[in-house]
Amino acid sequence: MSEQIENRHIIDISVLVSPRQIKTTLPLTEEAKALVLRTRQEIRDILHGRDQHRLLVVVGPCSIHDPEACYAYAESLKRVADATREHLLIVMRTYFEKPRTTVGWKGLINDPHLDGSCDIEAGLALARTILLNVNNQGLPCASEFLDPVTPQYISDLISWAAVGARTTESQRHREMASGVSMPVGFKNGMDGGSEVAVNAMIASRQPHSFVGINLDGLTSIVKTNGNPDQHIVLRGGGGKVNYQSEDIIQVAESLREEGIPRPIMVDCSHGNSEKDHTRQNHVAHTVMNQVCQGQNAIMGLLLESNIMPGKQAWQKDHPLAYGVSITDACIGWEETERLLYELAEQLQKRSSTQTTN
Repeated sequence: MSEQIENRHIIDISVLVSPRQIKTTLPLTEEAKALVLRTRQEIRDILHGRDQHRLLVVVGPCSIHDPEACYAYAESLKRVADATREHLLIVMRTYFEKPRTTVGWKGLINDPHLDGSCDIEAGLALARTILLNVNNQGLPCASEFLDPVTPQYISDLISWAAVGARTTESQRHREMASGVSMPVGFKNGMDGGSEVAVNAMIASRQPHSFVGINLDGLTSIVKTNGNPDQHIVLRGGGGKVNYQSEDIIQVAESLREEGIPRPIMVDCSHGNSEKDHTRQNHVAHTVMNQVCQGQNAIMGLLLESNIMPGKQAWQKDHPLAYGVSITDACIGWEETERLLYELAEQLQKRSSTQTTN
């Protein structure tokens, strides 16, 4: 028997349901469409400096693994979003794909049953169902696009997208970002350096042609005209934080030198919290103090939050505690609610001071 020249390590290749089929089964509602379009424009206004009164806050679970807990969290967050809308534009983290340093649960799209079966077709349908439900509750959604094919299935329900630290340097993800319809935040590299994110912003605002899929799932040539709505997300890394005043000033200057004077979002978790979820509150207030002191380069914050604080280990066939992250540790809802109101209050005081002066 001759040695196999192709697919030597492939067990199976299955045809995946097309984006058109998923969207026909789970169609975008008029309410969700209006919310997404409005929120994207509001984010653009903050991003480009047309709205300097509000701060964008992307907040929610590190990753979604329990739809019912997600809906309960969204209901609570919606109340705070409504109460603080004059000062904060709150968008919920609805992350379904998780990059892994080595191995682990890859997210709800890859393994929706949390049992290693990797029923991706069911995962795509579940992710879209969750996004429809959250948007229909009146709360806009944010997500990280890890697989460049995924946006075809869910991007019409996403108001803000992230490209993560592990993929910011990837040409494929820069090409994808050049074509998506929402604002995109590029995280700095895993080493804490911002150069790769600045390069990603330069690349993604240019036109690109690349291989992708169309609504019917057919391999296609995708041509884009570039995305002007992108910014940097500082998340620390390499044993360093980058949310202090000197860090913000340095990154803002490097962006201006490249002709892209875009505001900066600070990720209060990951390297900036030194991987200690209890430090997110401190990071958020440190950044907010800079905003209130006149630092206009800061457009928003990214927070990892869940119903309950901390995290739990995911193991196949083991029961999970309700409302606790199975990826990165998060702050709990009580702390989240208190923090969001504190941030809004600080912005209100800043506005009152500006009006008085």
